[in-house]
Amino acid sequence: MSGTVPAGTRELQAFRDDGPVGRAVGGFVRGQLPPLPGALVALAITAVLLVTGVGEQRSPALFAPAVALLLTCPAALHPHNGRLDWLVPPIIRSIEYGYLAVLGFAQAVPAPLVYVLVAVLAYHHYDTVYRARQGLWPPEQLFRAGLGWDGRMLIVAFAGLCGLLPFAYAALAAYLGVLFVSESAATWSRTGRDSGVMVDLEDGNA
Repeated sequence: MSGTVPAGTRELQAFRDDGPVGRAVGGFVRGQLPPLPGALVALAITAVLLVTGVGEQRSPALFAPAVALLLTCPAALHPHNGRLDWLVPPIIRSIEYGYLAVLGFAQAVPAPLVYVLVAVLAYHHYDTVYRARQGLWPPEQLFRAGLGWDGRMLIVAFAGLCGLLPFAYAALAAYLGVLFVSESAATWSRTGRDSGVMVDLEDGNA
């Protein structure tokens, strides 16, 4: 994350799990927008779009990721130091998990693919939180390679427009599963051999 972020608030930025697209959008306002209002509006609009014709081939829900990105990501670089800003990461998780689950089931994606993809993401987010509690950080490259919640949702939406949702769910589950699990295993293995090893989120150097 940005080197100017206070140490006590960078955890919330990491828990957001924004991707390169979201961070680029956030760069335009340089952290000047508070994160909670946009996240709440994005959650409400995503819920409405998911309820409105989600089972149709050209469902309005397929445009929810773009709406969520435009409402939520301008505050990606905000220090998240408001009294209720800790709510933003769980709201974003609700948007991502809810979108992937509802859209996948409504568009006849095989249930195992939906479950596996959501489980892989849940593992990644739990691992990030647990590392923070241990004073460890995932490398910056992992957040880029993981595409961020915004990038993952945009890929799924594009695949839905092209009629390729099952393929997108399978490809994302396989790619992200290998990426997150292998990197996590490597980091915890290094930590087990040397308890002093710390991975810095800011520069990705061990």
